[in-house]
Amino acid sequence: MKLPAARSPATILICGGLILTIAMGTRAGFGLFLRPMTLEHDWSRETFSFALALQNLTLGLSSPLIGLLADRIGAARVMLSGALLYVFGLCLMAHAQSGLELDVATGVFVGLGQACTTYSVVFGMLGRSFPAERRSLILGVASAAGSFGQFAMLPYSNALISRFGWFDALLILAATTALIVPLSLMLFQRGPAALHGRPAQSSVEALREAFSQRSYILLSLGYCVCGFQLAFITVHFPAYVADLGF
Repeated sequence: MKLPAARSPATILICGGLILTIAMGTRAGFGLFLRPMTLEHDWSRETFSFALALQNLTLGLSSPLIGLLADRIGAARVMLSGALLYVFGLCLMAHAQSGLELDVATGVFVGLGQACTTYSVVFGMLGRSFPAERRSLILGVASAAGSFGQFAMLPYSNALISRFGWFDALLILAATTALIVPLSLMLFQRGPAALHGRPAQSSVEALREAFSQRSYILLSLGYCVCGFQLAFITVHFPAYVADLGF
């Protein structure tokens, strides 16, 4: 297949937004699996929540490195690899028989898959594809797509568990997440992406510039606090509500 020299900005925005919708939406429903999986395997809630905590740490710590990798080899390749890791991790999660297996599947493979298919890679691709005067609007639209995914995929995951059980629900979610593969393939292109007037940087120069900006550090700390409290709620609140009989 002959790749185009460049993808249109509209194609990049649509595919990137859909990837964020699926990737962010799938992770939002993991708390729904806490109760049925712990009851099935006779695990403690700490066993399940530790795997989800490891997943969030893997996502957060690897995202800057994944972003640098995307700059070197291309965002589409990273997203394609991440989609395969995400799907593989979900399948392993369904078949996990111990806490260690759950940690590897959910904490490592799914966490790395999320890092490759969420904001650090998609935002970088969009930032290179749109001029500076439109960049804030475009990133806002992409953020909204990720938020919509968390809103839409939660009832979807719950319906799958209610209809098919947690094991088959995870496999169906893996199949759903596999939709990222063709979306990533649509973003492959020949040659480097346009930088819209920005000078090319090495990885070291990019890191030095980022950590020299007080706003970047504060924003990163804000995301850390946001991720901690949201992950805590989304993991434990569904099980708490189920315990109350709702």
